[in-house]
Amino acid sequence: MNTMKPEGVTVLYFARSAELTGLREEELVAVPTPISSGDLWALLLRKQPRLVALQGRVVLAVRQRYVAIGNQQLSLQDGDEVAVVPPLSGG
Repeated sequence: MNTMKPEGVTVLYFARSAELTGLREEELVAVPTPISSGDLWALLLRKQPRLVALQGRVVLAVRQRYVAIGNQQLSLQDGDEVAVVPPLSGG
């Protein structure tokens, strides 16, 4: 069994990330797994370059669990949801 099988995942955009991309969600196909959270972010930046405005201030949520962008390895499964969660504005 090949664990490097590319997967299809749904990316959900919230708040500022939705404004920057003009999307609420999109399908990503052929996402290698396992993949580091940093490499996943880089993949999202290649697909949606305007997300660079959130660089260093965004977290991802995979299967509704927050993941810091860095070296953490993620094992994505076909049909998983990845949310791009920008910082919430506060006052």
